[in-house]
Amino acid sequence: MNSVKDFFIKHNLTLKGATIIVGVSGGPDSMALLHALHALYGRSANVIAAHVDHRFRGAQSEEDMRFVQAYCEAEHIKCETAQINVTAYAEKNGLNKQAAARDCRYQFFKEVMSKHQADYLALAHHGDDQVETMLMRLAKGTLGAGLAGMQPVRRFETGQMIRPFLAITKEEILHYCHENALSYRTDESNAKDDYTRNRFRKAVLPFLKQESPDVHKRFQKVSEALTEDEQFLQSLTKEEMNKVITSQSKISVEINSSQLLALPMPLQRRGVQLILNYLYENVPSSFSAHHIQQFLDWADKGGPSGVLDFPKGLKVVKSYQTCLFTFEQWQCKKVPFEYQISGAADETAVLPNGFLIEAKRNAEPLEGHGNSVFITSQDKVRFPLTIRTRKAGDRIKLKGMNGSKKVKDIFIDKKLPLQERDNWPVVTDASGEIIWIPGLKKSIFEDLVIPNSDRIVLQYRQHEKCRGQA
Repeated sequence: MNSVKDFFIKHNLTLKGATIIVGVSGGPDSMALLHALHALYGRSANVIAAHVDHRFRGAQSEEDMRFVQAYCEAEHIKCETAQINVTAYAEKNGLNKQAAARDCRYQFFKEVMSKHQADYLALAHHGDDQVETMLMRLAKGTLGAGLAGMQPVRRFETGQMIRPFLAITKEEILHYCHENALSYRTDESNAKDDYTRNRFRKAVLPFLKQESPDVHKRFQKVSEALTEDEQFLQSLTKEEMNKVITSQSKISVEINSSQLLALPMPLQRRGVQLILNYLYENVPSSFSAHHIQQFLDWADKGGPSGVLDFPKGLKVVKSYQTCLFTFEQWQCKKVPFEYQISGAADETAVLPNGFLIEAKRNAEPLEGHGNSVFITSQDKVRFPLTIRTRKAGDRIKLKGMNGSKKVKDIFIDKKLPLQERDNWPVVTDASGEIIWIPGLKKSIFEDLVIPNSDRIVLQYRQHEKCRGQA
């Protein structure tokens, strides 16, 4: 088949000595692909068939597998098969049958690729499939790389996934089968209207072919142009996101949202997509362009802080100019703590946020530490002191201010990140009066003229073990 030869030449793919895994369902498309690859390259390359019985159709599904095995045995082609209860997998993982079947099928292909250290996984998607895929994604509102449909060549497991039939139609494949007397199996579910793809295939594709018989070639050209545009935009996005991302780990990415929102909108969308691709092993099928736009609108026009839920437990925590994408639930929930300082001796309280509060009796006052140091005495405040997390309604009496101010408002004024507020220490005396918010504000209960013999100096600083880890 000349179109298959042209495919390998166009994409500069070397087949001599290569191992090619061919996904074979038993239908006309995959049987034609297996036959063509074996006929053209069977002597110079190692061609292996891989078939999955999804067990959707009982005995018929197993007959498909036996058919593929028999064909491979007759043609002296190695064949790898698997029978998987996809229905059970779908129920366990909350997926529809088509998504579950794809997951199971591709996992099997990965295992076969790894087993044989294969160079290529060849799939029989053709030009008509490409038209249907692009239209379905357009109807769903897909943006970016997804709108370009299926890629002819992409990385997969130990090698590359290739689709040599994207330039030809279903009709051409059936003609090839007829010319080469190739038998194949027919899946009756492909004729039903239960699946979206089938409806596009029966109602939309015939109309397009009437308007333009070579519509598959036109769509493929559009796909290639969109892919080239996308690659260029992706390179720009990666460059800009290096400035936007402030920190990252395997389960979290923190960004400066104002810098993200200052980028052109195409780069904003792709920037968020890069973050999702990094955090999710596989971006959930439930995720769409709507989610990305929802985040951008929320980051731009929502309140100064809040939490946005994404699929599979991913949360986005916003606090002023910072947005944290995280799977760590503790970063979004209150983690209360409480420690006491008796005032009878030098004491140290190590806090969960990586800081500590040291209390030293009869100490010299520390200069230049601002709100990180609080000076008092047992005559000025009632001991023991309590270091705790904030509570609803907390208020503090500030120096030079009549009345009191909400601790919540101080956090807001200081633009304290939302994920840090529930872990930030508040210091009270024995009566429950808040005397100090370490690092942020001091109360009227500080006294700088206490005699050295009565003075107790409290210092809030980072724990030595945590320095350099931020």
